[in-house]
Amino acid sequence: MGNGALNGAVIAVAGAGGPAGRAALIRLAEAGATVVGADNDPERLAEAVDAARYGAGGATVTGEPVDLLDLDSTRDWAHRVEKEYGRVDGVVHLVGGWRGSETFIKTSLDDWDFLELLLVKTVQHTSLAFFEALQRSDRGRYVLISAAGATNPSAGNAAYAAAKAAAEAWTLALADAFRKAGGAEGPTSAAAILVVKALVHAAMRADRPNAKFAGFTDVKDLAEAITGVWDKPASEVNGQRLWLTEKP
Repeated sequence: MGNGALNGAVIAVAGAGGPAGRAALIRLAEAGATVVGADNDPERLAEAVDAARYGAGGATVTGEPVDLLDLDSTRDWAHRVEKEYGRVDGVVHLVGGWRGSETFIKTSLDDWDFLELLLVKTVQHTSLAFFEALQRSDRGRYVLISAAGATNPSAGNAAYAAAKAAAEAWTLALADAFRKAGGAEGPTSAAAILVVKALVHAAMRADRPNAKFAGFTDVKDLAEAITGVWDKPASEVNGQRLWLTEKP
């Protein structure tokens, strides 16, 4: 793994136990990065880490359960990663969740409470915890995965779209912080948003073999796009929404 595009980079992946997390762990490791995953499900995380180590030919992939809803716990995780590996060059935010309703008027505000924690609080905590380490890197990247619904929300997805929009706004504020820290020479670190309609993976295709999943992004393609955020200078991706599906 010594000649990958991300050789020597250290990248933290939040929400590493899900299908998108698994794909990202493998692809980032294939590109030469040391990858450190976190998830709230220890068993699911261990399986993802083992799969990435095998899939990426024995690359350095580790993981630990972290309560990303607790800012102190998230900061402790950030400090441990930087202390152990000497640097942090990226954070990929893959913590997800969805709740919706048949109509706008049937929206439950309990859904908002649930989604605000998963989709907003975890972004706030990871960005605050890792900001200084990413700023110290010469190629720091914070990558948020968002949804087209944040730009064009449907009536039944009010809570989900609002949470995604809030997460995007927070990430764009992070991008502005990187811009200001870079001064006249421009940012050395960047915060970028990858926008999808929805994600699809092999198990979903197997369960619904006749479904077309039109406009969906395969988790492997998402992982490739995540890795590609490091291919461009920070100034080109900082504060950008990078669309992986058709714009609404």
